[in-house]
Amino acid sequence: MSEQPGRSCPLRYRHGAAALATAPERVADTLYVIGGLYGNRLALATVEALAAAESGPVTLCFNGDFHWFDVDDAAFAEVNQRVLRHAALLGNVEAELLVEGEEAGCGCAYPSTVDAGIVERSNRIHAKLKATARRHPEMLAGLRELPMFARYRVGKLRVGVVHGDAEALAGWRFDANALDDPANRTWLAAAFLAANVEVFASSHTCLPVCRRFEFDDRAGWVINNGSAGMANFADTRFGVVTRIGVAPSPHPRLYGGTLGGVHIDALALAFDADRWEREFLASWPPESPAHVSHFARIRHGPAHEPASAAPRAS
Repeated sequence: MSEQPGRSCPLRYRHGAAALATAPERVADTLYVIGGLYGNRLALATVEALAAAESGPVTLCFNGDFHWFDVDDAAFAEVNQRVLRHAALLGNVEAELLVEGEEAGCGCAYPSTVDAGIVERSNRIHAKLKATARRHPEMLAGLRELPMFARYRVGKLRVGVVHGDAEALAGWRFDANALDDPANRTWLAAAFLAANVEVFASSHTCLPVCRRFEFDDRAGWVINNGSAGMANFADTRFGVVTRIGVAPSPHPRLYGGTLGGVHIDALALAFDADRWEREFLASWPPESPAHVSHFARIRHGPAHEPASAAPRAS
């Protein structure tokens, strides 16, 4: 594997699927998994509003990369404080805020299919965010306490929440292309067995996907919410979050299904996109690395369709 900053996956990111089997199990009737908030406070407010509209208590789990564009000190502080009121995991963004060196860059562990310009700009975005974070050592201390994964029970289902994949914080095997690759089926079966879960919920790869698998003696689902804080589909501007609940969602679902009587859904996060665009531009004007890499997606969405993300058997 390349050791270029932004492409390497540090050994300290490797946790292994078996670690989820022995993690403390938290019980929830309704679990929201919110990955890739990326410093979007409007998306955060919308998540809170969706949860408040549920008929019962909701557990919010922010599974990493809740920081990214929030290089403004006030925005960084607000995102950090509001997220850490809930369950949270490290993403590569937060993990790399906690180290002194820049060997891993942004920590994204981008595969070779990702353009080198994106990698270089992501490293520059992270360097600017890191400068902000260093002005808030008390907040970095809170981030140091966060785990890389969590285990939940929702109804009959055991759920492993990760940032990347079953093996590593910045793993890419829960990317749509990897999930649909028959060559990965043996690895997937082993990952579900080692973690002793029926569902993996992730983000990291930044594009949503949901797949269900039938193995010899068990069914397994992987649901990757892509990004809560950015658009996820062509010609849209909403984020996506994962909802896993014993009762049906009171909110319209983009796609989903049931396993063991538990509902597994992707929900649209319809934050104020115009206001978010203005907040983004205040910190990342044209020609800045974040603008070059992300503004087109913020305004128009990526080249990805809901039909490609929706669950199908593999």
